[in-house]
Amino acid sequence: MFFSVLPSRVVIDNAVCPNSTLVKVDSARRHGILLDAVQVLTDLNLSIKKANISSDGQWLMDVFHVTDLNGNKLTDESVISYIEQSLETTHPDRSHEFNGLTALELTGTERVGLLSEVFAVLADLQCNVVDAKVWTHNGRIASLIYVKDCNSGSPIEDSQQIDRIESRLRNVLKGDNDICSAKTSVSMAVTHTERRLHQMMFADRDYERKPILQHKVDSPVVTVQNWVERGYSVVNVQCKDRTKLLFDVVCTLTDMQYDVFHATINTAEDKAYLEFYIRHTDGTPISSEPERHRVIQCLQAAVERRASEGVRLELCASDKQGLLADVTRTFRENGLNVTRAEISTTRDMALNVFYVTDANGNQADPKIIEAVRQKIGLGNLKVKELPLIYHQKAEREEQAVGVGGAVLLSLGSLVRRNLYNLGLIKSYS
Repeated sequence: MFFSVLPSRVVIDNAVCPNSTLVKVDSARRHGILLDAVQVLTDLNLSIKKANISSDGQWLMDVFHVTDLNGNKLTDESVISYIEQSLETTHPDRSHEFNGLTALELTGTERVGLLSEVFAVLADLQCNVVDAKVWTHNGRIASLIYVKDCNSGSPIEDSQQIDRIESRLRNVLKGDNDICSAKTSVSMAVTHTERRLHQMMFADRDYERKPILQHKVDSPVVTVQNWVERGYSVVNVQCKDRTKLLFDVVCTLTDMQYDVFHATINTAEDKAYLEFYIRHTDGTPISSEPERHRVIQCLQAAVERRASEGVRLELCASDKQGLLADVTRTFRENGLNVTRAEISTTRDMALNVFYVTDANGNQADPKIIEAVRQKIGLGNLKVKELPLIYHQKAEREEQAVGVGGAVLLSLGSLVRRNLYNLGLIKSYS
């Protein structure tokens, strides 16, 4: 395969399309180049509404139609400049965001209260959780947690302490019935968090498993056919549209060692339609029925892992030792199961998102949600996304209460917050 050190050519255009910003990237084709571009855009919480990918010999030409999460064009010059600089780089790198932290990787069987036990162990071992993401799928859980020592504020490098962390977390993950498949590891190496979560769940073969809790996910429709005359395998994905969908699909294809030569992505209302023309990295299309079936399974899993099941709760509070242990224990004591979590800290503030269901994977009782909010603090824990049947009621309450004085970040500030975390701007307020 041809590799080039030539920088990509990037053009960002706000004049062509009335509803979105066009991001055009011309680059020398290599394995993973499309994922690099998509990763830059999705890491900034931008929404890719449409895209066209085409290959001409050794060059790949990408056109992305993007907006912020409010559906607006990109007008912030610092954001536009960051996109241009990142996409022009051969291998964009955000790893410095987690420098000085220790990474904990956990996989095991999903069960109610598991996250509470994990955070309780970390609090007891004087580990301060700075950032974390937790995914569940088909009865499995994967988590990547970044910690530092509570006392020194430094990464945890002592081998005996690392052994203690691994041992105790492994015991928690094993529970009563997961002796073989529970895994823990501690690392100073830094990687892209969400790509690593996909890799962890792929290695755990979650795509072959059946769910223990009955989460109600609308399964994506995935088809794979060969275009024999051109030597491509054609992959079609139809599913509910959501943020980072394109990243999840392209990430999986890349890590399964497929190259994308052409692609078309369209969205209409809440539906997404994705078509990819792919070959294996050795230049061949999918060559057997078992391989075709595996690609279908893996892409369905990639879409479903980030599917947001349950009520979305956002916690914004002053960060303190044991905060996550206390919050997740309250969830457990009230029979709430965390299906996904995103943990972050910014300027000594904890900014956490939890998706919760009842113990059986069904929608949680609103009365229980309200009781949990009373316990944790109505001003700290807010319901941000409710099941469809509660949307109208929530909108009426939001209009009645108003949003003045809200501590939580608005969608429009997410991009600037990411740039602040990268150290590229001094403030995102």
